[in-house]
Amino acid sequence: MIGVIALIAAAVLAGTAGTAAAAERGSQAAAAGWACSGTPVPPGYVTTNYDRNGCNGMGAWYQEPVHDGIWACSGSTLAPGYVYTDLNRIGCNGQGAWYHQLVHDGIWACSGSTLAPGYVYTDLNRIGCNGQGAWYHQLVRDGIWACSGSTLAPGYVYTDLNRIGCNGQGAWYHQLPHDHVWACSGSPVPPGYRTTNHDSNGCNGQGAWYLVRA
Repeated sequence: MIGVIALIAAAVLAGTAGTAAAAERGSQAAAAGWACSGTPVPPGYVTTNYDRNGCNGMGAWYQEPVHDGIWACSGSTLAPGYVYTDLNRIGCNGQGAWYHQLVHDGIWACSGSTLAPGYVYTDLNRIGCNGQGAWYHQLVRDGIWACSGSTLAPGYVYTDLNRIGCNGQGAWYHQLPHDHVWACSGSPVPPGYRTTNHDSNGCNGQGAWYLVRA
């Protein structure tokens, strides 16, 4: 009897979850639709098609919820947590389209894509993304080389420079700050530290400052 009751309860819960998921999909599907040019795109949505003749000749954009593996028009804002990984220059009825993917360690992201928080660029493919160029995303860690086009990750300092790294773009060596480390000129002095010496030849000619705890 207990087993039968458990099976019935599981079936009810599964049915409830399935109904909820279907309702959510239905809600999203119902929310997707055409909007006239100039209409704000709701948060969590992207435009995926363009009709030049829509809205009585003013033009219209098709809006739908963003998801992994969706093509979004060039005029659509990059959704948080995503990167562009490919470019279709004639997508969206000639407007151009970008392929959205959820960011993860080891993904190539197009040059038009914003650097995702917590990541750095570690390589450059100049002809990637259909000629747009692409950057290799990796999670930042102590002792990683990051391309010159990559922002210094919070909490780190540059300690060396490779002028021909990242396929000729140049690369900086990321380290967590500690006592008696030489930080490259251009790398901000981290909170709780001070500089006590300067080496003009440090960081492969970039110059370096000697860090000690304040």
